[in-house]
Amino acid sequence: MHIAVIGTGYVGLVTGTCFAEFGVNVTCVDNDEAKITDLKNGRIPIYEPGLEELVKKNVDQGRLNFTTDIAEGVKQALVVFIAVGTPPKSDGSADLSYVEEVGKGIAASMDGYKVVVTKSTVPVGTGERLNKIIKKANPEAEFDIASNPEFLREGSAIEDFLRPDRVVIGTESEQAVAILRDLYRPLYLNETPFVLTNVPTAELIKYASNAFLATKISFINEMANLCEVIGGDVHVVARGMGLDGRIGPKFLHAGPGYGGSCFPKDTLALVKIASDNGQPTKIVQAAVEANDIQKRRALDKVIKAAGGSLKGKTVALLGLSFKPNTDDFRDAPAQIVARGVIEGGGCVRAFDPAAMEQARLELGTEGITYCEDSYDAVTGSDMMVVITEWNQFRLLNLEKCKELLNEAVLVDLRNIYQPDHARSLGFEYYCVGRV
Repeated sequence: MHIAVIGTGYVGLVTGTCFAEFGVNVTCVDNDEAKITDLKNGRIPIYEPGLEELVKKNVDQGRLNFTTDIAEGVKQALVVFIAVGTPPKSDGSADLSYVEEVGKGIAASMDGYKVVVTKSTVPVGTGERLNKIIKKANPEAEFDIASNPEFLREGSAIEDFLRPDRVVIGTESEQAVAILRDLYRPLYLNETPFVLTNVPTAELIKYASNAFLATKISFINEMANLCEVIGGDVHVVARGMGLDGRIGPKFLHAGPGYGGSCFPKDTLALVKIASDNGQPTKIVQAAVEANDIQKRRALDKVIKAAGGSLKGKTVALLGLSFKPNTDDFRDAPAQIVARGVIEGGGCVRAFDPAAMEQARLELGTEGITYCEDSYDAVTGSDMMVVITEWNQFRLLNLEKCKELLNEAVLVDLRNIYQPDHARSLGFEYYCVGRV
């Protein structure tokens, strides 16, 4: 089988590469000539553990190809995946202009039956919209529409694709189901559950999943805030909750709020979808509002640790990406903290193992020094703030950090250190939901 993946962003590149790893012939298409040139030369535009090696392997073995010519990809393919961006518009709804543009390009390139699959996260009704676009552009086209949402965690995307919790396929066509089942056949060996449904349901499953996980994060953050008032320990609260099989332990880690490319965008989009259909999602809306508050509370902790004013203070930020093992800086809590420090009259010394360039593009250089490593960041700073729980931050030599800091102040927004230990070393220690 030969497939095409339109879009070589995070989802498209991982999807195409992993299908190639299954033994499928894959053509990845993107209209960004510079990106395609880089990919052909082995340069990967995103940070994702294991991806660079997997791309090189499958390119060398001839199963993975890159092009800017959509016709080249579509004409060879039986299945065409759409994996382009759906960024939020000002009202929170998903911008489908890239999806629609690709739909027209696919229609113009069809030379036989195709299964056209939305892999991008798209609002309910997009499949039908795409169906009409292709039929209008090419009335003679033979095709079926399917929805096959992705559930890839940044930093664990390869593992998530090759060993997924489930595969969701939404389509009205038995032929399309048979083709997609065959494409995913290697996963049957792992007994991966398959969820077969119609297109609108598949489209909603993705939004519902992300909104639920975002709600779990906002919920435990609110419990953490309550713990700070009553003298509780959110770690113990989360463990006590997570041992209940109906709840589970995942996504019950208190912190500075969620960020990244999915949760902020998808929760807002679901709120808009529900509102447009006369069924407001008050719980999801509350999760969004709680997350915005939590990011602000993270900055408030830094201000409190600075004695109430950041003017003239130098703050070491350890971690910039919204989570470990990614360079994704979109909607990261570090954005709020960094900007807040600078606006408050302070300056930032920052370090992140992967997201320095993305942060530099977003924040610029005024008021921020991008450092070589963690110890470089804390040198001469008035406090150290852990925002992202990269593994290399978990076992920092705190005694060395104390010597390098102007003041022994540690704001641990990910609770990676034990309060008693940090305080025993002489640190003024601030955390989330613990005393």
